[in-house]
Amino acid sequence: MHRKSLVLLNKIKFITHKELLSIFNYFPRSEYIFKATRNDLLAAGLKERTADYIISLRRTLDVDKEIELIEKKNIFIIDWFSPEYPPLLKEIADPPFLLYVKGKKEALSKMCFAIVGSRLASVYGMQMAERFAYGLANLGIVIVSGLARGIDTSAHRAALKRGLTVAVLGSGFLNVYPCQNRKLLEEICESGAAVSEFPLDEPSLKENFPRRNRIISGLSKGVLVVEASYRSGALITARFALEQNREVFAIPGKADSPLSKGPHVLIKDGAKLVDSLGDILEELNIKWEEKESFVKLSSEEKCIFDIIGREGMFLEEIIVRSRLDYKNAHNTILELQLKGLIEEKKPLYFVRKVYG
Repeated sequence: MHRKSLVLLNKIKFITHKELLSIFNYFPRSEYIFKATRNDLLAAGLKERTADYIISLRRTLDVDKEIELIEKKNIFIIDWFSPEYPPLLKEIADPPFLLYVKGKKEALSKMCFAIVGSRLASVYGMQMAERFAYGLANLGIVIVSGLARGIDTSAHRAALKRGLTVAVLGSGFLNVYPCQNRKLLEEICESGAAVSEFPLDEPSLKENFPRRNRIISGLSKGVLVVEASYRSGALITARFALEQNREVFAIPGKADSPLSKGPHVLIKDGAKLVDSLGDILEELNIKWEEKESFVKLSSEEKCIFDIIGREGMFLEEIIVRSRLDYKNAHNTILELQLKGLIEEKKPLYFVRKVYG
């Protein structure tokens, strides 16, 4: 059984993909890893450092207890040899040998599309992430992102309203980052899934996130970058996507915004410029008929909805422009929020939700 051996080996950060393959090709049964001598491990093609670490780890790690904890947390283990391993992820140059999955593991093998971007996103950026996540999820496409603040969070939340989403973690499940998104992660796992290649107790170390990013792109048919600085992690995801032969898309932004640098560089380098859902669907060869949805609005609701516009507006200005008293304006805004047409992006600042 490979699972027990891989839980042990997954604790070794520096073990290479080649060394893992060597182990499972050399030993007739994977549990031999728990009995092998140092000479056996070296004969299997491992470096001395790796062989010594395995012997040391066997003495200190209670693998059965680790697996018991994994099961207690309702986490699935999917290894490289399992038929449940996501087929698209298996194609990449350095796929993880072990995945820890919480939620509906079958979501990982559906058609997935990644939406990533800045943690310090603008209102415009979050609107765009919501718009495209909502539209794609509505078509049955699973939205993949990294659970970070900003664009990732907006994409996950919008996708949940119409379909499934997958969160890829840069830490173990006992150290979810950011901690503010723990509730969001629970919501994601109710219908979709969360996945990590890291052991349960792995902290959210800086060097983990580039590794996480290769899984985000590896699971996905394409990657959409929405707002990113020149040195953003989103651009690392885009580079992985190119190496993995995935489609890369970018939403243009304001010329003088630092958050536009990343998408604009990608567009100059050949990424597909996106300003409608059709741009993505055409590139992925997905047939789609645009359907308009109609929501009945009262005269007050239509007035305020038209006033707010896509850039957003503070409550005080809404009241002045609509000529409604505070109580009517407040009640009307609440109705528009309940209908899913606007949201409060920051205290007393409302923006339209634009989907599709």
